[in-house]
Amino acid sequence: MLSTPTPVPARRSRRDRAVHTAAEQGLLDAQDTPVACFVDLAGLAESARALRAAWPSGLDVLHAFAAKANPLVPVLAQLRAHGLGCEVSSPGELAQARAAGFTADRIVLDSPVKTLAELTTALAEGIAVNVDNFEELERVDKLIGAAAPDPRVGVRINPQVGLGSIEAMSTAGRTTKFGIALEDSGNRERLLDAYLARPWLRWVHVHVGSQGVPLELNAAGVAAAVDFAREVNRQRPGQVVGIDIGGGLPVDFTADHDTPTHADHVEALKSAVPALFDGSFRIVTEYGRSLMAKNGFFATRVEYTKQSGGRRIALTHAGAQLVARTAFAPELWPLRVLAYDQGGRPSGAEPEVQDVGGPCCFAGDLLARERLLPRLSEGDLVVVPDTGAYAFSSPFHYNSLPMPPVHGFDVAADGTVRFTLLRRAETVDEVVARSGATTLPSGPAAR
Repeated sequence: MLSTPTPVPARRSRRDRAVHTAAEQGLLDAQDTPVACFVDLAGLAESARALRAAWPSGLDVLHAFAAKANPLVPVLAQLRAHGLGCEVSSPGELAQARAAGFTADRIVLDSPVKTLAELTTALAEGIAVNVDNFEELERVDKLIGAAAPDPRVGVRINPQVGLGSIEAMSTAGRTTKFGIALEDSGNRERLLDAYLARPWLRWVHVHVGSQGVPLELNAAGVAAAVDFAREVNRQRPGQVVGIDIGGGLPVDFTADHDTPTHADHVEALKSAVPALFDGSFRIVTEYGRSLMAKNGFFATRVEYTKQSGGRRIALTHAGAQLVARTAFAPELWPLRVLAYDQGGRPSGAEPEVQDVGGPCCFAGDLLARERLLPRLSEGDLVVVPDTGAYAFSSPFHYNSLPMPPVHGFDVAADGTVRFTLLRRAETVDEVVARSGATTLPSGPAAR
């Protein structure tokens, strides 16, 4: 008796259809566009729905997408349409959030090094501000009189609950640069006094980290923030009205499914800090990677193959400029690499241990090292999933490589794929312009 085939996950099915159609339509032309990036718009909607559904309906929750994860304005606009707010950390991200249609009441500003001008603008417009340190708090003191009515201002604490497996992504270590270290000698008392002296300080912010941070460690940091907020409220009842818990849901880069899920995070929080859910506090979340990573991928043509030291190497047009973290720290940021044939179908070639290299001029520019993959040949496609966050949306300009196009896609019930251009390919002339060519002097002296 034949066993029932395992269903193909919808995310993988949509990706396969998109790659095949992109190859058919010339979006991966070997000469003009040998690399292109894609955003699964249906997957994005699914992720947004799952996030909202994970939180109890009776709570006042603003899910502010971390713009740094994918600051493409059309992507931000999609997330806004799905009911999310936006967390920004720079003037550029704030401008992108505005361009995407977010209103001030749906924006949170979190940068640890805000200028006076940034603070002035945010407070005047009613954007939520999370203060990073005591010196910044003194700046806000001078501006608060000109702030919008009922300003949304809080202080970011560092609960110092420890590090995850990726130190660079952990923000609650003993000496982490973010926030006020709550357990340093005298800081808790000083911060309590700061709140009591400023009735307009009505929020507490915490973020423990993201990739590599277990849910239990994240929850411990949130518990510390809630404990501090309740301590303030015992001294002045009702002062702290909200907790910004940051983001921090890690992503499994080994498969197409979401593990852990946003519902898993909520359950961990319910177990560790039930007071977060008793209705006493408004809540802000700042998820980024967990919303976007699995809803994006890029594809690139194999330009050449060769042997070196007995190992086959496939050379492509995508590497560190799109996935800098993987190139510089592959042991911490490994990515799946999938082989497709020239027509955009999953490859049926015999597996072989290979390296897959990118175009950048340093030896570590590899998408994969000693990876068992179907044998890659010139013209085949290499697809790298799980790159919708912190990858092609914020490219690394090494070797002055132009930014590739980004296409959103939808798949109809009949399997038809429709593409929407989210960011056009950068031209070489534009690369020259952004490298300062327009500032060169003109006239005889320049010659």
